Amino acid sequence: MARPRRDSEILPAKERMENAFWDLLASREYRKITVTDIVREAAVNRNSFYYHFSSLPELADAAILHMVENTPVLLPQSDTDAETAWRVNVANTLQSPEQRERLDRLSLLTGPHGSAALIASLRDFSRLNLMSILQINPQQLDLKTDLMLDFAIGGMFAVLRRWPELSDHIKPEDLLSDDTAALAMSMYLSLSKTDMLGYWKRVFNPSAAPRIQ
Repeated sequence: MARPRRDSEILPAKERMENAFWDLLASREYRKITVTDIVREAAVNRNSFYYHFSSLPELADAAILHMVENTPVLLPQSDTDAETAWRVNVANTLQSPEQRERLDRLSLLTGPHGSAALIASLRDFSRLNLMSILQINPQQLDLKTDLMLDFAIGGMFAVLRRWPELSDHIKPEDLLSDDTAALAMSMYLSLSKTDMLGYWKRVFNPSAAPRIQ
């Protein structure tokens, strides 16, 4: 019999099952995780599982969606310049234990324990979340914005794949003072502007690319 989890009397069953999904994914491949593993890890019964979810993939989608939705993106306000907002974002993400845990969990999806289905869910949810934040209507998506969204999601995936090797030593200043941050910062700036093309021209024009101090 599985030992009851310490959070079993605190967190709702649905949240415990999502946490169980991440804990199990950290220790084994997704294809080797079963519903039985989930209910044991979460200290719930099978009826509780099937009350909330119809299948393991549905649980995985719910867990991924919540991670994506709970990762804040601060866009510049009318009284805040874009570079300041970028710096606040970086500092909040790297200095917050909760945000670092989200990165730890999301990086599992792109690591050796993940799967094509999990990566597809992460890509779709991230894209939809970003479009919602930027108030982009999917029915009125032009080619330029569509490609930039794909590029932004691809950059996020690149970071997540490398996150396990970066997480122990990366610091906010690494993303604020190094020339290699120009691409990431320009991506962020472009997403905060109506006319995004000008920012991308700066990225791919070495003589015009800004040096981040």
